[in-house]
Amino acid sequence: MTALCRVLAALFLLLSPLLSYGETLLVQKQAFEIADFTTQSGKTISPVRVGWEAYGTLNADKSNAILITHFFSGTSHAAGKYQPEDAVAGYWDAIIGPGKAIDTNKFYVISVDTLVNANVFDPNVITTGPATINPATGKPWGLSFPVVTIADFVEVQRQLLDSLGIQKLHAVIGASMGSFQAIEWAVRYPERVERLIPVIGSAYLDAWAAVRLERWAYPIKQDPAWRDGNYYEHGQPRQGLTTAVAYITQDALYPTAFNQRYPAPASDAAPHQDIRAPFSAWQQLMTQAAERSKLQDANHILYLVRASQLYRAGMGDNWQQALQQVKAKTLFLPASGDQLLLPTMSQHSAAAMPQAAQVQYAEIPGDYGHLDGVFNIQAVSAKIAAFLN
Repeated sequence: MTALCRVLAALFLLLSPLLSYGETLLVQKQAFEIADFTTQSGKTISPVRVGWEAYGTLNADKSNAILITHFFSGTSHAAGKYQPEDAVAGYWDAIIGPGKAIDTNKFYVISVDTLVNANVFDPNVITTGPATINPATGKPWGLSFPVVTIADFVEVQRQLLDSLGIQKLHAVIGASMGSFQAIEWAVRYPERVERLIPVIGSAYLDAWAAVRLERWAYPIKQDPAWRDGNYYEHGQPRQGLTTAVAYITQDALYPTAFNQRYPAPASDAAPHQDIRAPFSAWQQLMTQAAERSKLQDANHILYLVRASQLYRAGMGDNWQQALQQVKAKTLFLPASGDQLLLPTMSQHSAAAMPQAAQVQYAEIPGDYGHLDGVFNIQAVSAKIAAFLN
C-alpha cells in the first residue's frame, strides 16, 4: 500500500466510521491502545486496549464532537448496527442518528468501551481488565488487576480523543454509570466540555447506594467457585454471577414494569406446599440472567461495582466543591420512577452546581424505573435536541 493510500484509509476510518445500508446505519468497532496507563491509584497497566465506535463526520476544526459514556452493563454500542441482520441496534439508537435528537448530520458522536467492561466475552467489545491476559505472566490478570475508578475511565477516553485531535467536546452525555463519567469529564476538564447531560445519574454515591451495589458483588464473592478471583482455569462462578445479574436486573426495574414481566406469586401452586419450591418469577429472572451472563465476567462485575461505589465528583473529599469547577451548561435527566439512582440524587447534584452551569432539570417518564433512561429516552428527545442546538 502506498503512503497516499494509507493516509486515505486512515482518514476514511476517522471521518466515516458510520455507513448507510438502506435505512440501517452500519458502524465499525475500532481499537485504541495505550502502551502504559497509570491509574488514579498510581498502578501501571501495560497495555490498555479499549474499543470505540463513532457516528457522523468530524468537521474540519474538530468542534462538533459529542462523547457518549455508557452505563454499568453497557458497551460503546450506542447506536446503529454492526451488520444489517443484527436483531437489535445500539441502546440509544432512538436518539442518535441522522435527524434524531443527537443528529449525526451535525455531530460526530463517539463512544468508548470502559476498562473492566462487564461484557468482556462479547466479540464486539474490546476492554482490559481481570479477564484479559497480563503480558508479564501470560495469564489473566485476576485480582492482581488494580482497582480502577470512574476517573480512570475518563482518562482513557481523554487519551483517545487527544489521539484524534479532539480538544473540545460539544457535549458529554451518559446514563447511569455513564453519568458519573460525564460529570467527571466536566469537573476534570472544564475548558473542554461545553455541555453536560447526566441521564439517570448523580454527582455522588451515598452509603445507601453503595451498599445496594454491594448486593451485586456479594453472591459472586460467596460462590465457592469464585476461588478468591482465581477461577479462570476452572470456569466462571456461574451461580454467583447469574444471581448478581438477576439482582442488577430487578434493581433497575420499577415494580410496575417488573410485575408486568414476571408472574405473580398467586399463580404458583408449589410454593404454597413446599418451602423449597421457587417462585416462577425468580426462576424466569434467573434463566434470563444466566443467558445474559454468558458474555460477562464475574471479576469484571466486581471491579465495576467498586468503581461505581467509589464515585464522587472530583474523587476527593468534597464533591460539592469539586462541582464548582464545572463550566458546561448542564441538563439533568433523571427517571421519575428510578429506585436505584433516585431523582433526589440528581436534584442534590443539580443544586450543588455553579451558576455558570445554567442548570436545567427534567424527568424521564415511564414504568421502567432506572431503565427508562435507556428504553424510554425518546420521551425527552426534544429536550435533548433543544439543549444541544
